[in-house]
Amino acid sequence: MNRNEHQKDGGRIRYRLFVLLLAMVISLAGPAKGFAAAPENVYDTVIAGGRVMNPETGLDKKGWNVGIIGDRIAIVTSKPLKGKHVINAAGLVVAPGFIDNLSYNPNPLGVWNKIADGVTTNIAMHGGTSTPKEWYNYYATSTAPVHFGASFFYTEARNRYELSRYDSALPHQTVELVKQAEQALNNGALGISFSLEYVPGITAAEILPLMELAYEYNVPVYFHARYSDMEEPGTNMDALNELIGYSRKTGAAVHIDHINSTGGTFSMKKSLSLLEAARKQGLDITACVYPYDYWGTFLNSTRFDEGWQSRFRITFRDLQIAGTNHRLTEETFGRYRAEGKLAVAYAIPEQDVVNALKAPYVMIGSDAILEPGNNNHPRASGTFARTIGRYVREKHTLSLMDALSKMSLMPAQRLEKQAPALRKKGRLAAGMDADIVIFDYKTIKDRSTVEHPEQLSGGIRYVLVGGQLALDNGKLNKDVRAGQPVRSEFARVKRGAGLLSWGTRQYAVVDYKGVPFVDVRSLEQQGYRLAWDKTAHKVIARRSSSQTIPAISGAELAPSEGMLMLERGYRLEAGDVKADLISIGTRTFMPLSLLGKLGLEVTAAGDAVWKAG
Repeated sequence: MNRNEHQKDGGRIRYRLFVLLLAMVISLAGPAKGFAAAPENVYDTVIAGGRVMNPETGLDKKGWNVGIIGDRIAIVTSKPLKGKHVINAAGLVVAPGFIDNLSYNPNPLGVWNKIADGVTTNIAMHGGTSTPKEWYNYYATSTAPVHFGASFFYTEARNRYELSRYDSALPHQTVELVKQAEQALNNGALGISFSLEYVPGITAAEILPLMELAYEYNVPVYFHARYSDMEEPGTNMDALNELIGYSRKTGAAVHIDHINSTGGTFSMKKSLSLLEAARKQGLDITACVYPYDYWGTFLNSTRFDEGWQSRFRITFRDLQIAGTNHRLTEETFGRYRAEGKLAVAYAIPEQDVVNALKAPYVMIGSDAILEPGNNNHPRASGTFARTIGRYVREKHTLSLMDALSKMSLMPAQRLEKQAPALRKKGRLAAGMDADIVIFDYKTIKDRSTVEHPEQLSGGIRYVLVGGQLALDNGKLNKDVRAGQPVRSEFARVKRGAGLLSWGTRQYAVVDYKGVPFVDVRSLEQQGYRLAWDKTAHKVIARRSSSQTIPAISGAELAPSEGMLMLERGYRLEAGDVKADLISIGTRTFMPLSLLGKLGLEVTAAGDAVWKAG
């Protein structure tokens, strides 16, 4: 079918939202708050002469400059800049602020150790809250120096039913817990978190409905897996296969917490191979690691149930009370267990840490934040500096760029589909948030120890949060409280979705963040055959000379008001033309502007016609 035949056969398109599109695009084109250029190009802050690194683009330039206006990066350039305040970064690395996505509540003590470790965003995805509305309000009022967010913490929610950690929820309780989780997501929770090893009573009957909810809302599910060893019954392989099975059955994204201590200890190569195979099948699975060869947890947890010595291949002497120099004996073990103390266990082969760090889908997460009393693993204070100092500079396990990606970009990408604030973090480029860490690559190192987990990292010179210096030339500035909440947000179909008339057919057009999107099936009207690539998560559109246009019922035309509009990472490819799609229920929608790229020209009257040959 040639272009003239298309035009003769009703190829002219009329749609209701074209003028609205122009107005919306114009309204959205204005500058972000605090981002307009300063008079005479004088920036609020200039970071001068540093080694500027952006893991998203691979930018790695020495002697470059960063100009900041308000809370945003305004420019990254090799040209000299003028600033009201200038930071001399000569000989230092300038990178995106680190994002700790496997932390806990941003308590007023531990957040400063995070700042000193280069962390600008602290996200409680191992734990979190069952009441995010109150949680976010509380930490917003307490004015933290770091940005903050949290998951819906399933353990906390089920505790309201007075279930022991070995009990399973009843069916009616699970129904209520799913309702609570949905409310939590709508109140900003960034995902759902489970701690299966610590609450072994949680069953698939509880997990699957929440996984289905997570898929519906396009948020990840974070798991402390059920097993942490290779002793039967219940091995790391069983634990990972359980999580892979949930992802395969529901389509939900899965993140595996600290794989070096849960799911991978003594089996890391085999564990990673299992995850890689699942990812190749199209499953959205990631993991994190902390850069230590010893783990830590509370002695009264299920991890120390009978048989722990054989499971973890250790004795009492391999345990040490965090914050002290006390190695345990059988007698002191019982005493400290009754007190609920946290102990570190020297039980992780360092090669497991190295192998995990090398995996391209494994990011960095601390699994700790310092608390009063200092009964904490040293990872609470030193995770990010240690990653660079030990595993980049000293052991050459990773390149510096790969490490920065694992500490900033990858944690942002794991959560940003429904957390727009994270799309401006983890990158160092114009328009991004001015969350920046500046460190001396030659001296950066962790100083925290098991005996003194409160000791601040060394070699980190400056940390900016929202353009404000929370760490200034190595000294904490506790007057800076620039932290902002990081919440999930959800767009929904609004009343009065439009229709695109194409020949004798009509197709739904919806407004997504000010841009009109049309049902992908409209391409079938123009002789395209659509095929879904499940593994690559993309729709492939190919021209076909013999194409029967499927009928679309009236009920399918316009999605129902209130339906979720989600960015699942799906793409459309039509030859050289590519576009990101959104999902509404089981349907996919493409930007209306894509039609122009496929040979249509939009007229001032709002019609689209085929371009002349």
